[in-house]
Amino acid sequence: MEDPVTLYIDDKPVQARPGEYLLWAALDAGVYIPHLCAMRERDFPFGACRLCFVEVEGKDAPVTACSEPVREGLRVRTRSERVDRLRRTAFELLMSHHDLDCKNCPANGSCELQRLAKFLKIPLKPKRLRKLATEMPVDDSHPEIVLNPNRCVLCGKCVWVCQHVLKTGALDFVLRGLRTRVAPFRMEPLAQTICNGCGACADVCPVGALRRRAKPKAAAEDASAAGA
Repeated sequence: MEDPVTLYIDDKPVQARPGEYLLWAALDAGVYIPHLCAMRERDFPFGACRLCFVEVEGKDAPVTACSEPVREGLRVRTRSERVDRLRRTAFELLMSHHDLDCKNCPANGSCELQRLAKFLKIPLKPKRLRKLATEMPVDDSHPEIVLNPNRCVLCGKCVWVCQHVLKTGALDFVLRGLRTRVAPFRMEPLAQTICNGCGACADVCPVGALRRRAKPKAAAEDASAAGA
């Protein structure tokens, strides 16, 4: 095993494995860097949310922490005028086509968007950008899973879990540009796919776009009694 390297995050010395990505080294050291799409289990960074920008000494422009490998002596600033501006812009772009309905969202109180807004000190509702319409139909066809594409932030976590961990492949990215969404490949209802309702996609969703369907109380009690 290689010896750990020492880097400096906001002047704090941090040890990490050589080649580890900066985001995970920071989080393991208790330094929060905003992110939505990053997953340790992925072989390669997805880099879609553009929220984890940091300044690295010796580089002319900010870099994404999820794709920057650590190295001995690396010096990092997690906050700066440029970094904060990039993060705010990325967040506002996400929120400009997000169905902001916290009161009725299953992720309310544990939503990553709420956490990000608090950290970035900006409102959930963007002020600079025009709100885009979010009127795609909710797919509630499946007996176990509900998919609301209007809440999706395209972090790709559900697609990765479905395709690469479970190897089911019921979910994918479809369409292009502003119309991009997560859905079954041919955009058929989820109930008509090979989805087995395991709920792993809902478990990794950071914003409530996917959720497990609540079981009727009587059914839940029957299941509990059966397992007793």
